[in-house]
Amino acid sequence: MATLEGKQIVLGVSGGIAAYKAVELLRLLTKAGAEVSVVMTANACEFVTPLTFQTLSNNPVHTHMFDLYQEKEIGHISLADKADMCVVAPATANIMGKLSSGIADDLLSTTLMATKAPVVLAPSMNVNMYESAALQHNLQVLTQRGFHIIDPDDGYLACGWEGKGKLPSPEHILAWIERVLTPADLAGERVLVSAGPTREEIDPVRYVSNYSSGKMGYAIARSAWERGAEVVLVSGPTALEAPVGVRRVSVTSAREMYAAVMHELPEASVVIKAAAVADYRPCSAAAQKIKKKPGTMSVELEPNPDILAQIGAQKTEQIVVGFAAETHDILRHAQEKLQRKNLDILVANDVTAAGAGFDVETNVVKFLHADGRVEDMPQQSKVEVAYALLDRVSACITANRKSKRAD
Repeated sequence: MATLEGKQIVLGVSGGIAAYKAVELLRLLTKAGAEVSVVMTANACEFVTPLTFQTLSNNPVHTHMFDLYQEKEIGHISLADKADMCVVAPATANIMGKLSSGIADDLLSTTLMATKAPVVLAPSMNVNMYESAALQHNLQVLTQRGFHIIDPDDGYLACGWEGKGKLPSPEHILAWIERVLTPADLAGERVLVSAGPTREEIDPVRYVSNYSSGKMGYAIARSAWERGAEVVLVSGPTALEAPVGVRRVSVTSAREMYAAVMHELPEASVVIKAAAVADYRPCSAAAQKIKKKPGTMSVELEPNPDILAQIGAQKTEQIVVGFAAETHDILRHAQEKLQRKNLDILVANDVTAAGAGFDVETNVVKFLHADGRVEDMPQQSKVEVAYALLDRVSACITANRKSKRAD
């Protein structure tokens, strides 16, 4: 799992109005346990004072090439050598032009020129500057040289224009930092994840559903992206935001989820079905609200398509993972489901157990493997469970590749 504990991060702040967002990014980095050294350009100091960054980082802020104290260790070399990562947020057209052209005429550009650590750039500027031929050329050059570029957001800009050029949120930038620092063992894989509940309509105001919050599936999608995968998340109705870098396809009913998953399936190398899909739906939904009447009411149900069973039946080289939310005889039911649906891994849990189940931040699971192995996992956060599951998916991918080479 990506961790910033003890990581040495150089945070470069260049001269744009979005420099104020770098203050919150610094707070998030230090909260995550990183040791942050801030380097500010002269223009950045016009927007936010160095004292603000110094107070939050508990470290001196570096602003000048020829400061006698900073240069006693040759400041730009010292900063470049100790960095596990350099991040520039905001990254102006000016600093990116310097980096693209090999110009090192201030402390920030010199430090970035000297470092061998990965560099993340978060561009922020007027939309016309961003779309200019010169800036786009510079971005292409920097990408080819191995810099990690975060696309700016679309929106209303401080200059009064509206368009692409807005600095992403500090949380978005933090997610990219974690991704770059995470081993990309899933690079080149296309991971299809389903998450959340489905809703089966009774009438225009009522539906049948379950307690799934989607947290487990969303944690898997976020973690797979951090590990380098291209991720598609087919999600039932949840209150969760789409993870950074993940393409979300929103659905409501089981039949909609079936259609979306089957549409994405041919391009997927890994399928992880963490959604709590309704097994049944009303045979027919009323066109108008059903009015309350004396006595009882019955709703006739019919089965929904079994998405996971169909995926398992037609899979060839795909790694397929299923989930089993049980309330009793956990192992027996899980083993039967693993075999019946032709899965590589099944994640089983007792949703009635403390610290497990729906709408909580932790989970207690068993990993069942197609070769008969069963792993009992301790109570962990859902993010930790996601990383542990992806470790085993990665191992399956490696084993498949070895098997192909042997053939």
